[in-house]
Amino acid sequence: MVNIKLNNGKYLVDGKKINAFTNEEEAEVKLTNVVPFLLEDKLKERGAKFEKSGLWENHVVSDQRVITGQNPQSAKRVGEAILKELNK
Repeated sequence: MVNIKLNNGKYLVDGKKINAFTNEEEAEVKLTNVVPFLLEDKLKERGAKFEKSGLWENHVVSDQRVITGQNPQSAKRVGEAILKELNK
């Protein structure tokens, strides 16, 4: 998702509220040196308005049909948000 560009050349996440696995969560599972980049940092670099809650908390963000969840604890609410969006 971090590399998707729109027809206007801007990144999909640019200017949108987004959340994902946080830098702190990556550090806690000891993956900061395994993954090619920290997702939180890359999303911010691409212009996202990154939102986050505490470690491993359920957090879902919807912005212009882009629905994101912070971590696995958010999976159920992400699914519910997708269904809600599809039923509009």
